[in-house]
Amino acid sequence: MPADTPVSSNPPAPARAPALEEQFRELRQAEFSRLDAGGEVYLDHTGSALYLASHLAWHTQLLAGGVFGNPHAENPASSRSTAWGDAARDAVLALLEASPSEYEVIFTANASAATKLVAESFAFGRRSRLVLAADNHNSVLGLREFARRKGAVVRYIPLDEELRLRDVARHLSLEPGGGPHLLAFPAQSNFSGVRHPLALVRLAQGLGFSVLLDAAAYLPTAQLSLRAVPADFVTLSLYKITGYPTGVGALVARRSALEQLQRPWFAGGTVEFSSVQNDTHLLRAGAAGFEDGTPNFLALSAIPEGLRRFQAIGVQRIGAHVQDLTGLVLGGLATLRHRNGRRLVVVHGPATLVARGGTVSFTLVDRHGRWIPHWDVERSLATQRIAVRSGCFCNPGAAERAFAFEAGRVRGCLAGTQRDREPFSLERFARCMDGGPVGAIRASVGMATSQDDVERFLGALERWTDGPSAMIAEGAAPDDQCA
Repeated sequence: MPADTPVSSNPPAPARAPALEEQFRELRQAEFSRLDAGGEVYLDHTGSALYLASHLAWHTQLLAGGVFGNPHAENPASSRSTAWGDAARDAVLALLEASPSEYEVIFTANASAATKLVAESFAFGRRSRLVLAADNHNSVLGLREFARRKGAVVRYIPLDEELRLRDVARHLSLEPGGGPHLLAFPAQSNFSGVRHPLALVRLAQGLGFSVLLDAAAYLPTAQLSLRAVPADFVTLSLYKITGYPTGVGALVARRSALEQLQRPWFAGGTVEFSSVQNDTHLLRAGAAGFEDGTPNFLALSAIPEGLRRFQAIGVQRIGAHVQDLTGLVLGGLATLRHRNGRRLVVVHGPATLVARGGTVSFTLVDRHGRWIPHWDVERSLATQRIAVRSGCFCNPGAAERAFAFEAGRVRGCLAGTQRDREPFSLERFARCMDGGPVGAIRASVGMATSQDDVERFLGALERWTDGPSAMIAEGAAPDDQCA
């Protein structure tokens, strides 16, 4: 097959696999041996998946042997890029079991940019409601700024002690008439790993809502079928699924929902024509009217093969592997205790495997029950070449519930920072909150994770049971990084 010819996005039926543990041990040796060569433990799969070595080699060979041009033309180099872009769209639709007659794919820089397309174009009005899960990434919470500017009412669905949504039906209730309305929630929390009920999609649609489903954290380990869960808008990032390429996200939208959006501007590639003399333009129909400028066409050519390899491994097998490892993480954290019997670890979110993914957030406490700063724990693990994430993960609603923040107290602390015109810092905020936790540690497993990784991670945490003083690394608190 010529190097510049797209391959099918549908993987062959997988052969009968060996035992799950052996399969992923072989996968680790074949695709992620760089981890063992560098002595690294990578537990930040919610931040980004790790790329398959063979996928990177394949794409390098494709680019080295091909000529690819800007797809906004019809010359041979441009036509190759256009063909790969079309193949990438087909691959994303196949991943989501979405019919091309019903859904379109719009490529963006990331999932945040995909959400912004909906936020700026949704026809909010004074009789509209935007309902947001309190457990949303900031990229989704930002929808409220566009909604409020157009006079819409914004509501939040609160969280229970396990950081699951509660009283959903009440917060979706509507007075007669009005609209259009939008519900936005994550299929899986990037903070706690909670998997929220996908049945909310049809429930909300039955009450007159369009639904935006954030699938970024869900898709790496679970199947999402838009035949069964017909969300109006789905946002995702490719690197969270396949690790490569970075810098490509997607908005997958129902054609009927896309037609209701009202774009507030136009750009290169989105118009059939524009005129300076006549001060007018005509947007292109469908997805083409939303892809601003030149797409990342070289990166798009990596998507069909990346998703083909991902699907050949099997998302169900990946999910089972991740569930097994998550059970080891949760079980191991529960056994860590100080000499006086006090637990070292407080898990934020479900402590069982029921309706949850492979993301586990927690804080450490010393033998006296005092919070150990999350930045100290992250730095200590980093010195042992163990990668985790710390902070609030750009999910303030889940963090506020997990740490039992009192709204008035938080308001005063944030207002004090603004009043004193000092840079915001987590250390200053923690002092204002009387030394309580203001961030967590997040460990997230994925297809590249091994049981040895989990055991090494738990062993590193166990050292904190002897007291934090010897473990604290030098330096100030890090800025919270979003993902």
